[in-house]
Amino acid sequence: MQKFDNATEAALALRPDDPVYCFRPDVLKADARQFMQMFPGKTAYAVKTNGEQLVLKALVEAGVTAFDVASPGEFASVRAVSADAEMLYMHPVKAQSDIRLALERYGIRVIAVDHEDEVTKLTRVVRALDIDPGAITVFVRIQTKGLAAYELSKKFGAGPAYAVELADRLNRYGYKVGLCFHVGSQIEDPDTYERALASADWVRNRVGFDIAGLDVGGGFPAEYGIDPASKKPPMPSLEHLMARLRADLREWQFDTLPLVAEPGRVIVARAFSLIVRVLLRKGRRLYINDGIWASLSDSWTGKLTLPARFIPDPAIRSRNGSESNIVPFKVCGATCDSVDILSRPFWLPETVDTGDWIEIGHIGAYSLSLRTRFNGFYPDTFVEVTTPFEEGVAPQGFASVETMAAE
Repeated sequence: MQKFDNATEAALALRPDDPVYCFRPDVLKADARQFMQMFPGKTAYAVKTNGEQLVLKALVEAGVTAFDVASPGEFASVRAVSADAEMLYMHPVKAQSDIRLALERYGIRVIAVDHEDEVTKLTRVVRALDIDPGAITVFVRIQTKGLAAYELSKKFGAGPAYAVELADRLNRYGYKVGLCFHVGSQIEDPDTYERALASADWVRNRVGFDIAGLDVGGGFPAEYGIDPASKKPPMPSLEHLMARLRADLREWQFDTLPLVAEPGRVIVARAFSLIVRVLLRKGRRLYINDGIWASLSDSWTGKLTLPARFIPDPAIRSRNGSESNIVPFKVCGATCDSVDILSRPFWLPETVDTGDWIEIGHIGAYSLSLRTRFNGFYPDTFVEVTTPFEEGVAPQGFASVETMAAE
């Protein structure tokens, strides 16, 4: 992998027509270590967020010893970078054959359920393999309510009363039983965790045994660009949010239990930026070589504000307008699909033109993992960059500005 000081240096040296991912391993390691220092329990990185081998390897080097996995592909990816990393199988809905693979081949002993049929699948496999149920910790996933870019309890989780039934059944079968929840991805309300803890406490007080642990899931928000026109209150910093969570855990008396968190976005978002090229400028529309079917799906569906930095092509000698005048551009992706248009504009200098590059920051989460091969486009070029995105020349504008429309 070629190494550069910053993305501008990489763009001018490579002059790429294809998108380029700029990987910052030191940023990734620092953000992982910061989270582990702040959370009073086990940190299990959510592989779904970005499961690239270079990411998982860097996390192992940073001291991450546990991973939240959801499929055989993720089992294999983790095992490829660490022979002894612990894997937590926290996806609530699983094929029975995948449960057997997890238990038999990969030695996974932590699993989540939210329905009696999942308990039945698990128990069939445990009995077939003659595994002691007491060697397995089963987390019952509880529904929660809150505000997030992606609210997951619409799809997963047992209502509190049903969670009590599941927990008691698992306890009778001899499993260690914990409780878990997932408040969604990129939470927007700092009270979300407290409400989830209240639900977990309600369930805990109604089961006939001591629970084995609590998994608070993910949802910890990453810092993206700041939309100066947004009327939403700003999210608290991670430091403030984690201090609040630690206080809530003490208040609800969960702090004495084994605790688990499943961060993804907050760890890996800042580790990547993306260099895209302007294939065509058509008035106030920019056609770039990436889009919603590749690296920008998450920013499109989650309506995230991504910081963007203009990288002018020095070969363009004549420009119209002023580089200091920042204006909104509607952004269209590379595919021939008419849907491939970002829902929010990019704010850039009015001088941007065909052939220029744009560096989009904080693209590490749900970009590489969601890209497709639609139309034959598949960004897969990586360089290593040493300077964090926030350092150096400030971004000229913000992607996905919410309250103003491009022409």
